[in-house]
Amino acid sequence: MRVFYGVQGTGNGHITRARMMAKELYQAGVEVTFLFTGREAAHYFDMDIFQQYQAKSGLTFSVHEGQVQYFKTAVTAKPLQFFKEVASLDLTAYDLVISDFEPVTAWAAKTRKKTVLGIGHQYAFNHPIPIAGSDPLARGVMKYFAPVDIGVGLHWHHFGQPILPPIIETPALCATINKSKIIVYLPFEEQDAIIRLLTPFTNFDFHVYTPASEPSGFQHIQCKPLSREAFKQDFYDCAGIISNAGFELASEALQAGKKILAKPLHAQMEQISNAFALKQLGFGQTMFDLDVKVVEAWLYTQRAVRVTYPNVAQIVVQWIVKGMPEMNDEFIASVWSQVNVLQIQQ
Repeated sequence: MRVFYGVQGTGNGHITRARMMAKELYQAGVEVTFLFTGREAAHYFDMDIFQQYQAKSGLTFSVHEGQVQYFKTAVTAKPLQFFKEVASLDLTAYDLVISDFEPVTAWAAKTRKKTVLGIGHQYAFNHPIPIAGSDPLARGVMKYFAPVDIGVGLHWHHFGQPILPPIIETPALCATINKSKIIVYLPFEEQDAIIRLLTPFTNFDFHVYTPASEPSGFQHIQCKPLSREAFKQDFYDCAGIISNAGFELASEALQAGKKILAKPLHAQMEQISNAFALKQLGFGQTMFDLDVKVVEAWLYTQRAVRVTYPNVAQIVVQWIVKGMPEMNDEFIASVWSQVNVLQIQQ
């Protein structure tokens, strides 16, 4: 079986999910070609598992100081280049096309009348799940950015809908948590603003992962370049994460029992909805600005939630290999029966 797999590369969450899918696809004997779009090819890192992957420009969103800028996105988009990338993508040799909210692959399959399977968090929004910050533009982006024929949506809870748990790596749990160690991952915020936010809290050690990674000037704030392995090492024994409301990192934090403070991007329906869902489920806390008072209250909170999820990547790959039969209620229920939610004290 040959699969062409497109991955939205703007954020690292889609890539993290694709790593788990790649591992299971290879183990099932599936031949996969990966395409990543949304950032400069030189800015991808730790990509060995994807072998001879492709990289194209695709489409991405302009973000400034934590807010999506739709007008600038429209101005800086390169539609002719995007159309050329869609037109030049040859999918004839593949048995299945998969898109993780990646537009070049999705539109190339659509224009060639080739069935495309969508796997990712965004496809959960095709169902009545908790949604906030929605408007006609946001709904249009969600529907037309990377259209698929079959969507496998992923979320932290099923909300009574035919969606699956997150596709994440099962972490090794640390026996002794460092209660003062906090990971900060706010890549769409200005680094200086992050440092100002954290400066008062000298009783904590902050590990700030940022594209800029300039020295903070403060002993308790370490600014580090983006690195999957370094991040995993710090994540292992940290007490919690302060991050945007992306889906994948929050999923990993839940699986590892880390407390979560999520700041969604302004004007980004998916992240605002994620923050809403985290709060509604009691899985994390939220802030909509870089708020010192909210951070202080959260830092001294010792309560966290651990959610144990099954190997959903393996489940989905087995389903694909079997010919993608209908995901009926019995199938969905059998997957969610393997999920366990535990309140913990750090």
